[in-house]
Amino acid sequence: MTKKRLTRLRTEMDKAGIDIYMMTLADYHMSEYVGDHFKEIEFISGFTGTNATMVVTHEEAGLWTDGRYFIQARQQMAGTTIRLYEEGTEGVPTVLEFLESHLSEGRTLGFDGRLFSFEWYEKVEQLCDEKKAFLKTDENLLDAFFTKRPPLPEKKVWVLKDEYSGRSVADKISDVREAMEKYGADAFLLTSLYDIAWLLNLRGDDIHCVPVFMSYIYLTADSCILYASGQAFDVPLKKYLYDNGVTLHAYDKIYTDLNSISEKRILIDPKVVNSELINELPSSVTLIRAENPTRLMKAVKNPVEISNTRKAHLEDGVAVTRFIYWLKHTIGKEEITEMSAADKLLEFRKAAPDFLDVSFDTISAYKENAALMHYEPGHDHEIELAPEGMLLVDSGGHYLNGTTDITRTIVLGPVSDKEKECFTRVLRSHLRLLTAHFPKGVCGANLDILARGPMWDLGLDYRCGSGHGVGHILNVHEGPNAFRWNPKNPDDLVPMVPGMITSDEPGLYFEGEFGIRTESELLVVPDQKTEYGQFYRFEDLTFAPIDLDAVIPEELTQYERKALNAYHADVYEAIAPLLPKEEAAWLKEATRAI
Repeated sequence: MTKKRLTRLRTEMDKAGIDIYMMTLADYHMSEYVGDHFKEIEFISGFTGTNATMVVTHEEAGLWTDGRYFIQARQQMAGTTIRLYEEGTEGVPTVLEFLESHLSEGRTLGFDGRLFSFEWYEKVEQLCDEKKAFLKTDENLLDAFFTKRPPLPEKKVWVLKDEYSGRSVADKISDVREAMEKYGADAFLLTSLYDIAWLLNLRGDDIHCVPVFMSYIYLTADSCILYASGQAFDVPLKKYLYDNGVTLHAYDKIYTDLNSISEKRILIDPKVVNSELINELPSSVTLIRAENPTRLMKAVKNPVEISNTRKAHLEDGVAVTRFIYWLKHTIGKEEITEMSAADKLLEFRKAAPDFLDVSFDTISAYKENAALMHYEPGHDHEIELAPEGMLLVDSGGHYLNGTTDITRTIVLGPVSDKEKECFTRVLRSHLRLLTAHFPKGVCGANLDILARGPMWDLGLDYRCGSGHGVGHILNVHEGPNAFRWNPKNPDDLVPMVPGMITSDEPGLYFEGEFGIRTESELLVVPDQKTEYGQFYRFEDLTFAPIDLDAVIPEELTQYERKALNAYHADVYEAIAPLLPKEEAAWLKEATRAI
C-alpha cells in the first residue's frame, strides 16, 4: 500500500510541476498531537509516531524522527522503500541539509504552507533563493487521493470555570495586552490551540486526549476575534464569549480577514504561526517576532491551579496504586494482556469523581516492547503478560482539577540481575533530579546532568529529555520548561521558576530486551534564601509506589535511600486512607523503608 501511495504522490508531483514534496506531522497550529484529518504521514508511510517529517523526490523518500521513535519507525516502515533518518545521530543530515543537497537551479520544492511554521518557511525560502529554485506552498497534493481523509473536527466546547482555572478571561487578556504594549504591537495573532484554550478558559475535544478546539485569535487593544466553528458553540457559550468581549467568526475566515487588517505592527510567534497566514497579511505590515507571551503565563501555574493539581494527583495516585495492587495479585491467575492491563487502569481512573479523560494513550509495554519509548498496545498487536519480567506503564489523566503523567515499571515475577541493576540506576537518576536544590536563574539544561549522571558513569544514556512541562487540562507536553542537556532552542535556557510543573522521567532502553522508566511530576517551589540568593527545590506531586522488588538497596547512596524512604512515607500517608483495607495493608509493605 505504501509503495502504491508513493507512486500516486509522485504522479501528483508531476502534474503540479513539483520536484521535491515535503510533509510533516502537524496541523494548522503546529500542535504536537493532531487530529486524524492531519495524519498524512501515517497514510503514506504507516508510521504512527507523533513527530515526523517526510521528503519525497522522484527517486527516493525519507522520514525524519527523533530518538523516541527509532525502533518503532524501523519496524513500521520495514519493506516500504522509505529511508529512516535518525535525527540527532552522527552523520545523519537534517531535513534542511537534505534539501540543500537535492535542490538545484530551476527545480521546485512544494509543501502545504498551512502545515509548516513561518520560521521554517523563511529558512526554506532562503535556501530556494540561494539555489535559484522555486517554492510552491499553496497546494496539498494528498487531497487528490487521500479521499477518505476524516473531516476537520468541530466538537462542543465547554467552559473551565474560574474555580478551576484560577484567573478570569478579562485578567488574562489584560495581561496579554500589557505584553503587546511592551512589544509595541497593534495586534497579536495567536494560533496555538493550547494558548487559546488557556486564555479564554475554554476546553474542547478536537484532538484525541488534548482538550482543545480548532481556532485562531486576532487580538487588538480593543477587540478580540475568535475564529472557530460556530457548530462547536451553543447559545450559552456564545453569550459567554460576548460577555467576555470576544467576537466569534468562522474558522476559515481568518485567511480573508487578514488581507484587509488596518493594524501595522503584528506580534507573532514564527515557530507556531503557519506560513500561509503570514503570506495573507498586507505587505505594509511589520512583523514583531517573539514567543507567544501566553506561553510562559500558561506554564507558571497560579495558586488555584496548583491547589487543584494536587487534588488531581491524589485521585490519580489512588487509581495507579490500586492498579499495581490488582496487577501483582492477579498475574498468573487469569489472562492479562498489555491491552487489558491498560483497560483495567482506565477502569480505576474512571472511578475518580473528577476524571475527564486520559491525557494520552496508555503505554502498556511488556518486556522487549518497553524498549519502544512510545509503544502503544492494540488488540491486533499485544502480548500476554506472564508472572515474570516487568511491565512498563506510562499513563496519565485529565481531571477537572488538573492533568497527570506518571510512569511505573512493575515487577511481575523473577527478573534478571541486569534488569535489577538497570532499574536501580534509573531510580537513582530519578531521585537525584527530584532532590535538586538550585539557585534562581537555573534552567532545565543545567539540571539535566543530575538525572543522566548515574547513566553516563557507565557509558549509558537515553534518547530523549529527562522531563517536560505539563499543561493544566491541556497538552500533557508543555513548554518552555524541560530537562534537556543539549540546548537546541531558546526553550532549553528558560529558568525554572516557582509554579512550573515538569516531569522527572529518566529511563534505560535495550532493543529486543526490556525498557525501564520511572516518572513523577515535580513542582518548583521556593526554598531557602542565603547570601548567595534565592534557592528553589522540587515538590513531588505524584503519589504511587516505586517497585522495591527490583531495587538493589546496596547500590543506592545513603542520600538516595533517604530520599526514596521519604517519598514512600509520603505516598503511604497520602494514599493509604483512600484505599480499601487490604490494599492499604499491601501499600504499607510496598512503601517500607529500605
